[in-house]
Amino acid sequence: MSFPALVSSDWLAGHLDDASVRVVDGSYHLPTAKRDAAAEFLAAHIPGAVFFDIEAISDHTSDLPHMLPAPEAFAAAAGALGIDADTHVVVYDAYGLMSAARVWWMLRVFGHDRVSVLDGGFPKWRKDGHPVEAGPARNAPRRFAATFRPELVRAKGDLVANLAAPAFQVADARSNARFLAQAPEPRAGLRGGHIPGSASLPYTALLDPATQTLLPPEAIAKRFAEAGIDTGKPIVASCGSGVTACVLALGLYTLGRTDTPVYDGSWSEWGLPDGPPVATRA
Repeated sequence: MSFPALVSSDWLAGHLDDASVRVVDGSYHLPTAKRDAAAEFLAAHIPGAVFFDIEAISDHTSDLPHMLPAPEAFAAAAGALGIDADTHVVVYDAYGLMSAARVWWMLRVFGHDRVSVLDGGFPKWRKDGHPVEAGPARNAPRRFAATFRPELVRAKGDLVANLAAPAFQVADARSNARFLAQAPEPRAGLRGGHIPGSASLPYTALLDPATQTLLPPEAIAKRFAEAGIDTGKPIVASCGSGVTACVLALGLYTLGRTDTPVYDGSWSEWGLPDGPPVATRA
């Protein structure tokens, strides 16, 4: 069975009682937002959903934000959320589409392809008149077996090597103002600018501004082309901390590019004071 990258709110409403479907709230907020995703989940969420804490399900030995955890740690966390090999995970977030794509990518990195993103997320779910509930999640733990897929992840060394011998394009999902060092980074202590040779494609460019749903494939292909990115050649997605880069990977997935890796450290690593070279001009 093929699992779609996206499902609609009406589709999910019709499958809430399906025991094979696990709804996951993958909401995450930038530090500057000063919002508590876990508290918002307790206040209101899609019935039967569980909360996937991107910060908690990460590598706690790293000084970088929410880096991928070890496979065994991810397996324990996913199993605790009631996910196993037969589960169709449908993930959403509070914005429409921002951090849900990170959870979608993480599951795929650890070998789980039975995952879809709720198109338009929680805002569209509520706008379409579907029910919500409050309180803690109710779920029975299952056993999740993780199989790490290194081809979906890139590290700083890969990006540094690409400067000298270009083998792939780098698409930056941050705002163009941050890309050009014209706006401050949301995390203190980082340099401004971008990875030399990378292209600016803010993740918001792939979304319908009215509904925050993902644009159709032909429009996504146009956005990449306008950014100077050839979707027929290798692409690595980057952003501020490896979250919104996954929106670019999801968009490429709808074009048939199921192999797009994400630079996990992204600008939180590259932009450190002692990091590799930066550029500030397009």
